[in-house]
Amino acid sequence: MAKIKSQFVCQQCGYSQSQWAGRCPSCDVWNSMVETTIQNSNHKSQITNKSQITNLKDIKIDENKRLKTGESELDSVLGGGLVDGMVVLVAGEPGIGKSTLLLQVALKCKDVLYICGEESATQVALRAKRLGKISEVSLLETNDVDEAISKITELKPQVVIADSIQSLVTQDLTGGAGSVGQVRECAQRLSSKIKELGSKIFIVGQVTKDGNIAGPKVLEHLVDTVLWFEGDRSSNLRLIRAIKNRFGTTDEVGVFEMSESGLVGVSDPSKLLLSERVTKVSGSVVSVILEGRRPLLVEIQALTTPSQLSIPRRVAIGIDAARLQMLVAILIRRAGLHLGDQDIFVNVTGGIKLADRGVDLAICAAIASSFLDKPMSADIAAVGEVGLLGEVRKVSNLDKRIKEAKKLGYRVASAESGKSVSAFLHYLSTGV
Repeated sequence: MAKIKSQFVCQQCGYSQSQWAGRCPSCDVWNSMVETTIQNSNHKSQITNKSQITNLKDIKIDENKRLKTGESELDSVLGGGLVDGMVVLVAGEPGIGKSTLLLQVALKCKDVLYICGEESATQVALRAKRLGKISEVSLLETNDVDEAISKITELKPQVVIADSIQSLVTQDLTGGAGSVGQVRECAQRLSSKIKELGSKIFIVGQVTKDGNIAGPKVLEHLVDTVLWFEGDRSSNLRLIRAIKNRFGTTDEVGVFEMSESGLVGVSDPSKLLLSERVTKVSGSVVSVILEGRRPLLVEIQALTTPSQLSIPRRVAIGIDAARLQMLVAILIRRAGLHLGDQDIFVNVTGGIKLADRGVDLAICAAIASSFLDKPMSADIAAVGEVGLLGEVRKVSNLDKRIKEAKKLGYRVASAESGKSVSAFLHYLSTGV
């Protein structure tokens, strides 16, 4: 029998030793030594002929053979559902709704094994009661990944949910729960067993204070799909997007609303985002963004006020602060607005974080509207990227944006040849 031991291996150069070190003795990189299991055997490994070569054209694929999770928004992000042997990592901020969503999936699917690593079975049952749904779900209270794998082998469930990977450990390693070596080894063992049985598994992953997925980067390489759950906890809106997906695209975005009965899929998020918009007030402009392949209408709000500080403040919520600084400089230099002594605050309502450059024109219009105290046309949505020369550039998938805006009764102001940001500001303020 091969004896299992562990060694600490540098993730940069591959140097290994029996004890942990803060810095690799070989390449001098800090915090790169990770505990790894190895097998020592006195017998030479023998080559077996169990593996077979398969011709690509002989493999039959059924694209329709996907297991629905019962959540249409989640299914669309996954590419239509779960594939046999699929390993899905779900990550997001604490309290964002990861466990709630996966419990809803467990209650709607059949033959589910829920591994309770962070919570007790009683706590999971209480959450299910709050959701108002009770069904046949097998709960396993354990932090031992080998015990969990033994139960998976025994029960052969259709779907497994592990909450979370940072709470699981293997006795073959000396590191504590959540350490780099434990996270990698536990994820590797779960993934191998799931693919062997042809089941599906959701693995909950924690995040660091920097907002990255906790654990080694290899964790994201081990899984088939990485789902990122985001949203402002002060808002009811939640977005789930696929960062990586081996069985589908990464262009889809699922939209949920947090309610007393759990997370509810939102089929028309634009209407929800603009439901509380106040018109005929300066500093409010609507824009159309693309979240993946999904167009959404959002409201950009801005407020300018004379600053009492030697260096005026530039506060951005939901957009990149550096982008706001650049747009303010363009308005000062190209549009002739005297914003140098103004505190400027920009907010994207609904708690959404935007990376789409198509909101540049709307941000400029909202700032100009607040500074001039002149409301912009309420039925126009501003879409366009603003360049350093003051020109407004076209954005991608404009047809989709226009179609979405028309559904809610908005006209789209987009880039035209020869038009500058100052010309667009005049158009948005007059509507003609």
